[in-house]
Amino acid sequence: MLAADLGGGIIAGFTRVADGNLALHVGDDPAQVARRRLSLAEQLGVPVWFGRQIHGTRVLDLDAETRRPAAPAASAASAASMVDLDDGSAPGGVDALVATRTGIGLGVLIADCVPVLLADPGAGVIAVAHAGRVGLLAGVIAAVVDAMTAKGARADGIRVALGPAAGPCCYEVPDELRRAAESLVPALGATTSWGTPSLDLRAGVAAALADRGVRQVALVGGCTIEDPESFSYRRSRRRGVETGRCAGVVAVRSSAQSR
Repeated sequence: MLAADLGGGIIAGFTRVADGNLALHVGDDPAQVARRRLSLAEQLGVPVWFGRQIHGTRVLDLDAETRRPAAPAASAASAASMVDLDDGSAPGGVDALVATRTGIGLGVLIADCVPVLLADPGAGVIAVAHAGRVGLLAGVIAAVVDAMTAKGARADGIRVALGPAAGPCCYEVPDELRRAAESLVPALGATTSWGTPSLDLRAGVAAALADRGVRQVALVGGCTIEDPESFSYRRSRRRGVETGRCAGVVAVRSSAQSR
């Protein structure tokens, strides 16, 4: 796992291909996914919640969630600690999670989109967000920061790690798409290493964070498209195969883990 430093009392990092696929929706054996999620939970010392991501802006407050994630490995039917709420406010899924309580971890699944881990160690508020081009332009970053500040975090106290994601070197897009994206978030506009239009997703996320007053942002890892240790949807699509998902995870360290 690639470790991320989000301050004292916070555990954070990003899994790698060697840790295996952690997603249930890519055709992998659910029991195998369950065992990998259990292994991840054991590493962190807490169960990990994941949302069913739809490139939206919905933020789920896990302090208000009374259920616990299903115990991984019990069966294929209850294989995953998967949040899949449909209360009518955002049918189908969530793309950001926020919490203050200890004893749980928050996870985000990725294979080119930006995994965003956030924490205000002083306030004890943690969050994750899934930020691809669509979600970023829709406002998922503003939504998750606002959810954190509503729970007592301060923008100048929030620390962020942006994990491996499709880089501007390789994330080629049509010129009209680049122009449309950078008209909304200028930092998104970029050029590939071979001179064609591209997007810089992590620069766009950092700019959206800065707009909310969050400037303690670190990049962890590199471009998923060119890194064999990262799953990449774009790289696999070129080969005509399905790909797995790595995860970004964050949790508040318990008092027992601190000893």
